[in-house]
Amino acid sequence: MTSATDPSTALTPFPDHTQLPESDGTFVKNWQEHPQSILLTDSITPVLKQLHPEGQYCIGQDLGIYWRLTDPPERGAEAPDWFYVGNVPPLLDGQTRRSYVLWQEFIAPLIALEFVSLDGSEERDKTPWKGKFWIYEQVIHPAFYGIYEVKKATVEMYELIGGQYQLLTANERGHYPIKSLGVELGIWHGVYQNAQLPWLRWWDLQGNLLLTGEERAEQESQRAERESERAEQESERAEQERQRADRLTAQLRRRKAACR
Repeated sequence: MTSATDPSTALTPFPDHTQLPESDGTFVKNWQEHPQSILLTDSITPVLKQLHPEGQYCIGQDLGIYWRLTDPPERGAEAPDWFYVGNVPPLLDGQTRRSYVLWQEFIAPLIALEFVSLDGSEERDKTPWKGKFWIYEQVIHPAFYGIYEVKKATVEMYELIGGQYQLLTANERGHYPIKSLGVELGIWHGVYQNAQLPWLRWWDLQGNLLLTGEERAEQESQRAERESERAEQESERAEQERQRADRLTAQLRRRKAACR
């Protein structure tokens, strides 16, 4: 958390996540935001469970990150459409997180993603103390910041280097590696939740798509079906071999009987 202070910030006792609003009362700007967040979370969960076998991590989906005290409190928060923080407890005092409060936890997200609904100017706004880009870069400090535009089928990725965001160049697969997670982020053209769209998805560093639970189940079902078909074919071949052996045996018996 930055040491910079805003003159308008009130000097009051620091509240925690149970005392701060969990929503600013605005509607989700497009229907795709919710399934897109689920897709990202579902497919990367097995990776995060391997990285954090003790379960010490947090994923936020349109969850507020409080970075300063304001009146009203909601003005002191940014709510990325999706973010991940490692090495923090999933619950606080036995309660589900209502928000992520920087002055309570201090650990910055590794990655924050914004899903563009309008023209993208809000997500690229560098106005001090107000613009999303400025707040992420100068205060919240996620190591990676992504701006995803479904209408353009693009994701613009930045990495925090020397206190400033540097625009990243995609690799040969058109993906952006996040090596500390062992994953890449990019655009996948396909059907998810009955919608054919350019979805934001994860791959491993070898370029293999990370599957959702439903996709993994479907893949396992197809594998089991192939195994069943292969076993059935083996059984049919064995039966054909047995019948052929029986015919050969019968022919030999007839020949022996004819020679007597």
